[in-house]
Amino acid sequence: MQGMGAYNDFNGYGYDFGTAPAKDGSKPFFFSVRVPDGNYKVTLKLGDKKRKAITTVRAESRRLMLDRVATRKGELSERTFIVHKRTPAINLRDSVKINPREVGTPTWDDKLTLEFTGDAPAVDAISIEPVTEADGITTVYLCGNSTVVDNCKEPWASWGQIIPAYFDDKIAIANNAESGERTSSFLAKRRFDKVMAMAKPGDWVIMEFGHNDEKDRGAGKGAWYNYSTNLKLFIDRARAKGLKPILVTPTARRFFNPDGKLKDTHGEYPIAMRAVAERENVPLIDLTVMTTTLFESLGVEESKKALVHYPAGTFPGQNEELADNTHFNPYGATQVAKCIVEGLRKVAPELAEHITLTESYSPANPDDPETFVWPLAPFYDNEKPYGN
Repeated sequence: MQGMGAYNDFNGYGYDFGTAPAKDGSKPFFFSVRVPDGNYKVTLKLGDKKRKAITTVRAESRRLMLDRVATRKGELSERTFIVHKRTPAINLRDSVKINPREVGTPTWDDKLTLEFTGDAPAVDAISIEPVTEADGITTVYLCGNSTVVDNCKEPWASWGQIIPAYFDDKIAIANNAESGERTSSFLAKRRFDKVMAMAKPGDWVIMEFGHNDEKDRGAGKGAWYNYSTNLKLFIDRARAKGLKPILVTPTARRFFNPDGKLKDTHGEYPIAMRAVAERENVPLIDLTVMTTTLFESLGVEESKKALVHYPAGTFPGQNEELADNTHFNPYGATQVAKCIVEGLRKVAPELAEHITLTESYSPANPDDPETFVWPLAPFYDNEKPYGN
């Protein structure tokens, strides 16, 4: 990594976003390389010959890949993982219709971006190679809304950007979710077409929708009409290409009754999804139930620590309190990601073979938020994601 310069279009690689490694590891830094769409095997040598280091690695839009890798002075630790990279182009004619807040983000640009952060990040070497058929990589495509998406900026986070860290280097997580989407808009904006264009037989498609679908009104709308119909359309198209679908009921919202139990805000939508899963013989993870248990276990006040609840002035330019009862912060997103992992252990044993998280997890006994560590990225947004 010695002598590496800033990213430029001529070289097509280099340190990005005006950052570079500090000798003492006091600052996070980014490295980008321009590559075509696809999966890439990233091999890192983490550590430093002159100091100890603790390095967290995230890819693209804060997608967690390695969490707090500790190395002693003079020690180098080699780690490998798979990063999925994409642009909006589906083919020479068609593209995904991305929204204005997605434009210019690492989610859809022509670069593969790595973020090195932590208490004292250090990287000695980076190797990035296109995945070949011989590598035997399986891709897991995520479809959904703001509770799944790779959030670009602090303090927002979702389970889809945490779970890559819980799989070995035979699995690529392709998070195609986007804030504000419902089943109908995900199809209309050609987001699912992009999945179909990149996926291969044997890959997986995990779908969590409901938060925004339930706001639809009018003839033909509702849990038992367009929502159920669209879920079946996702399933049929996935299976026609040899993909393996999994349905996920929507995460609960943090709204409590006076007795400390959570209010049901989703109505018949989880019920309808369960019915589709049973009828179509599709594996289902009941995240509505699991996140209800999570919030109730944390309690009325402590559950705020899983969501974007922060007093004014916590982040740069944040002049007002943030009090969001739908969208997770990194701690909450991590708890939900662990719920997904536990669900996959039960419904998808082929995927479970590649899970690296050894300890089991129960939302009835969540991790202590006071001991949770998440190095903040240098990008903030006080505006909540689309959808609620």
